[in-house]
Amino acid sequence: MHPHLHTKDNKGCEEVMAALDECHARGFLWKSIGMCNDAKRQVNLCLRAERLERTAKNREEARVRRDRINRAWQELDTES
Repeated sequence: MHPHLHTKDNKGCEEVMAALDECHARGFLWKSIGMCNDAKRQVNLCLRAERLERTAKNREEARVRRDRINRAWQELDTES
């Protein structure tokens, strides 16, 4: 199973996903002989880029939270 493509996290990839949907709409034979491979590759590259941006943002937010928690612990240690 793959995740849903059309989500709020993948707004930057709407164009390439629409191109893939159009290619798939041409029929099974069109897909089976590999005519949609380039569109699929573009979707994969775009989704990967979106995921990398999301993980970098999450990593930065986690670092900020961790620093804030560490400062709070240090303040507690110095007060006691």
